[in-house]
Amino acid sequence: MKPPAFDYLRAETVGGVLEGLAQEGSNARVLAGGQSLLAMLNMRLARPKLLIDIMRLRELRQIERHADTVIIGAGVRQAELLAWPGLAEALPLVALSLPWVGHAQTRSRGTICGSLAHADPSAEMPLALIALGGEVHLRSLKRQRRVAAKDFFTGVMLTARADDELIEAISLPILGGARFAFREVARRHGDFAIVACAAITTSAGVRFAVGGVADVPTARDWPRLQGSALDDALNGFAYELEARDDVHASARYRRDLVRMIGRDLIGKVLQ
Repeated sequence: MKPPAFDYLRAETVGGVLEGLAQEGSNARVLAGGQSLLAMLNMRLARPKLLIDIMRLRELRQIERHADTVIIGAGVRQAELLAWPGLAEALPLVALSLPWVGHAQTRSRGTICGSLAHADPSAEMPLALIALGGEVHLRSLKRQRRVAAKDFFTGVMLTARADDELIEAISLPILGGARFAFREVARRHGDFAIVACAAITTSAGVRFAVGGVADVPTARDWPRLQGSALDDALNGFAYELEARDDVHASARYRRDLVRMIGRDLIGKVLQ
């Protein structure tokens, strides 16, 4: 199929992007990597009047490391972050999960922030953002604001971004001294996850996050649970996620994966 007709704006400044979003609102879409958006255009699931291309804006393609935070601009491609020399030391969870995002070909075009904007509950980058407790930087002509990861995803492919706002960047905390683990089950490597899980040690115990089950990636903080106490916590969490049957897996299979993977990952980071 071919996409419906739309106007195309190759943005030369961030201000030009914000002006386009202010004028067209919900009728405008931002083009970064385009790995999800172009497919939606071709299937006519998206029908914007204006497509705003931000990929030539050098100021949006920066990775900045600060004392306790890494800021990733809206134009940073997944492959660029994966090749960043400081990734494994500063953001171990992202280093573990990013190779599972699509394939080398899609990572060479797709962007980190684009995956978050698409907000597929099975995607790995939304899960990493939730697990790490990161923030999304939003900007419009009228204001700039930061939204915590737990408040950003509001449903399947739905976010707290207003129609006139650009996801300018995200910030991820550097959790020195923490231990990390990630695991994903998919039909094939590179497919969207049937279930993806991450575990991180915290000062109080452990954080366990799950994607691919609920409408949004979801995390829970627990003390250092072991044995039957951990099994009970994982079982309760698996049912809270309200898994549903679909063509890829049954709800029961997804709950079993949450319990099995959770027990293994949490034991791994707490050992």
